[in-house]
Amino acid sequence: MQQLKKIIALFFIMMFSFVQVSFCTESYIWDPSTLETSGEEATGNFLNLESGSAILIEQNSGKILYEHNIHEQLRPASVTKVMSILLIMEALDSGKISLDSTVPCSENARNMGGSQIWLNETETLTVDEMLKAICVVSANDCVVAMAEFIAGSEEIFVQQMNDKAKQLGMNDTHFVNCHGIDEDGHVTSSYDISVMSRELLTKYPSITKYTTIWMDSLRDGQSELTNTNKLVRTYEGCTGLKTGSTSLALYNLSASATRNDLSLIAVVLKGPTSQIRFSEAKKLLDYGFANFSYTKTSTAGEFLQTAEVQKGTANSVNLCYESDSGALVKNSENGNITSQVSLNETIAAPVQTGDVLGKVDFYLNDEQIASVNLVAENSVDKITVMNLFGMITEFWVNLFR
Repeated sequence: MQQLKKIIALFFIMMFSFVQVSFCTESYIWDPSTLETSGEEATGNFLNLESGSAILIEQNSGKILYEHNIHEQLRPASVTKVMSILLIMEALDSGKISLDSTVPCSENARNMGGSQIWLNETETLTVDEMLKAICVVSANDCVVAMAEFIAGSEEIFVQQMNDKAKQLGMNDTHFVNCHGIDEDGHVTSSYDISVMSRELLTKYPSITKYTTIWMDSLRDGQSELTNTNKLVRTYEGCTGLKTGSTSLALYNLSASATRNDLSLIAVVLKGPTSQIRFSEAKKLLDYGFANFSYTKTSTAGEFLQTAEVQKGTANSVNLCYESDSGALVKNSENGNITSQVSLNETIAAPVQTGDVLGKVDFYLNDEQIASVNLVAENSVDKITVMNLFGMITEFWVNLFR
């Protein structure tokens, strides 16, 4: 008799689930941990830099963490090649060229002068080899050969560089060549260099395969390469990026590094000496890593909570984060990151795995810093008379098994 009562009770519960009305799920606040908040960007030259202009940004967001004369138009020297490399990577990405494509050398490229690997007009190198020479030893002959190979002429390639600069909002920049040898009107700023450096590193992270090389060789070992960026060897987490120097530009550097998921870009222009540009880039990066961190707020596929499901074969569904998210946090402020969950007004079967059923907004001191969708981790079928009968039958079978 007791078993019969249980069966009858179960039947009425299932029938009630079938006919129950929809409900609205209220959002709630979840405070997972006490974290630190980012603050306003640092202005002024409290790091006492000797260089004419400098900037430090966080790579993921582009947030300025330190600035000093960041919009002053200065000669970039070979840091120009960051834009040239960006266009080369875009050509690779579009399929216009491949790493195995062979690139000829013109008389124009051979006669560039400055830093080079002494190309001659009888040889060809692959795009892969050209990129290595450009990124490691800042080869002017190679970057001109690549410009001509991609655009047909250096002039057309330089126009493409300026078009890209405009597209990225680099308003302090005008390129006259693709290599950075001093020419009147060839100017940019530390801010604009940080913009194009960020574009290169975020869109084409594979470039670090070349920019992190310390020593290598080309032409079957006949051409030895040693990176002009000394931080590649001496600074923990360094990922690149590009040096540049001329008698007029003095000593320039765009330096990038990543530690514990925090990626930073430091740009130094018009350093009085080569040693000072490296020490001041290191000082900027040290400041960033000492005072900021990148806090992960969600991990794709991670379970967060369950949500009730109306008219389904199950009463609830698991919700997980659709994607990764994170935020830059200033260590000294000790702010709290909170999250607010908002579910769809009605969640009714059928529900398919991956359906967006809500979202989580993350806040730092009342400022929204991230938002990520909540998706169904599993499917829930809509309940019908047929599958209800099947569930009851299965219950009976299991009861007397």
